[in-house]
Amino acid sequence: MGKRQAEEALEDLVAQDSPASKKARVDDIPGRGQTNGFGAPVPVNGERFEDDGRNGKDILAVADQEEQELKKAASPVGEEGEQDEQSAYSATSRQQAPLEGYTDLYLDTINRSVLDFDFEKLCSVTLSNINVYACLVCGKYYQGRGPRSHAYFHALEVGHHVYVNMQTKRVYVLPEGYEVKSKSLDDIKFVVDPQLSKEEVGHLDKEANDAWDLAGKKYRPGFVGMNNIKENDYFNVIVQALSHIAPLRNFFMLEDLSHRSELVQRFSVLVRKIWNTRAFKTHVSPHELLQQISRQSNKRFDLLHQSDPVEFLSWFLNNMHLALGGSKTKPGTSIIQRVFQGKLKIESQQITAKADAGDRLRFEEAAEVLVETTRYLMLTLDLPAAPLFQDELEKNIIPQIPLTSILSKYDGLKSQEHLNTRKRYRLLHPLPPYLLFHIKRFSKNKFVIEHNPTIVTFPTRSLDMSPYVEPNPKLHPPGEPIWYDLVANVTHEAVRTRDDSVEGEAERKVWRAQVRDRAREEWLEIQDLFVERVVTETLFTKESVLMVWERRRGEKGKGRP
Repeated sequence: MGKRQAEEALEDLVAQDSPASKKARVDDIPGRGQTNGFGAPVPVNGERFEDDGRNGKDILAVADQEEQELKKAASPVGEEGEQDEQSAYSATSRQQAPLEGYTDLYLDTINRSVLDFDFEKLCSVTLSNINVYACLVCGKYYQGRGPRSHAYFHALEVGHHVYVNMQTKRVYVLPEGYEVKSKSLDDIKFVVDPQLSKEEVGHLDKEANDAWDLAGKKYRPGFVGMNNIKENDYFNVIVQALSHIAPLRNFFMLEDLSHRSELVQRFSVLVRKIWNTRAFKTHVSPHELLQQISRQSNKRFDLLHQSDPVEFLSWFLNNMHLALGGSKTKPGTSIIQRVFQGKLKIESQQITAKADAGDRLRFEEAAEVLVETTRYLMLTLDLPAAPLFQDELEKNIIPQIPLTSILSKYDGLKSQEHLNTRKRYRLLHPLPPYLLFHIKRFSKNKFVIEHNPTIVTFPTRSLDMSPYVEPNPKLHPPGEPIWYDLVANVTHEAVRTRDDSVEGEAERKVWRAQVRDRAREEWLEIQDLFVERVVTETLFTKESVLMVWERRRGEKGKGRP
């Protein structure tokens, strides 16, 4: 096949220019292309051409000059003075108020069902407790709300825009930064820190009012379950009992305790949440108070290990007394002592052992009887020894004993021996408004902890304490009864958890709190999250460990408080 002839001759195309010039377009830069008097190009903006210093004149000098220029450009302050440079974050403009017609923007994204303000207020990123905000969309805690804060980044990354300050209870929209003032957020602010008026607190024990949570579940304010996070049921029963002691409850619900320690403030918040009439859920979590107690007790009481509730109550009352400004020597200096503290007379007599002429051991009592007066917050009641043998049905005998029998320890007549000392106890007037009875069921020896299952029978009303108090006509008429009514009862139950041929059966301690509903005159039993009504006549069938008795007031013929 022959070649096709060209349309135009090659000689005609050589003289034409290329459609696109390959020359660098630098003509539009001012100063570029100028020459000096000797025909050499003039450098622009510190440029160095290939035939300058890089080709052998002064390479080190050129490198030093470039390094200095880079440092000068990177540093915010130059040699000729300070420069008012601002970062992009600090220069961000923030709205002071929402735009007109957009006051309720983003409020429809709030998810009340995930909000839980019971846990410790720590930032989920930095674990800091300073200036913490809660996201009202997902419920997480973040520190700060500025352009560099974690809440600000959370709003940009996830699109959650509404936050509440956990201390001031003010609501903000991020990243815009303006405050939201809407009545529709009052229920959230109330749940963050419930505040009841004096009139409302006064009607808690008089009016039987039910409430409903977000899911429509009915509950009784003051009789709600408490979350057992790990092994903190010993703590739950003590808080439930203390929250139903009227003077103590009213003090922590009405007084301004913002200047007190964290222990006082967190207990106050927990009591107010227990009696919250507008709660989002039917239970509360003691996590915030437990964390503070764990730190203050050097992890003696925490949520990971079970402890004895009576030991915790003793520690808690003494530390709460000191945290409220109470004195270690002067009585009646805090609400704790004014509610629980009483006086006790102790008579002690030494017993000496001597050998007579027949080398027989003889015990002699000292002629002198020492009398001392001490103060108490709790009275310990000793149980008789549990039987060692089984009955004819090969079952352990569980004896019963009335409460008045073990109270005879304080009648001033029955003596007890402690080592080489014989002691007698007698209560003194005036008796405190509330009495705490500790029924001692556990005793430690070198090997194991012994448990006494003896059942203590008791009435729920009209316990007469006058036989155990030394008469004092100036403070109380002789022969008049002193009536006390039961308010709360903490019980113990041993649950078998393992049956091993080598180790044997292990027992787990389960604690329950039985509290009285004054408005309905009913008794309810609370075990962690479970609240159920119990029959009054069957309260004594459980192993009572701690009892709270209230002195009766204002009844004719029943004695004066």
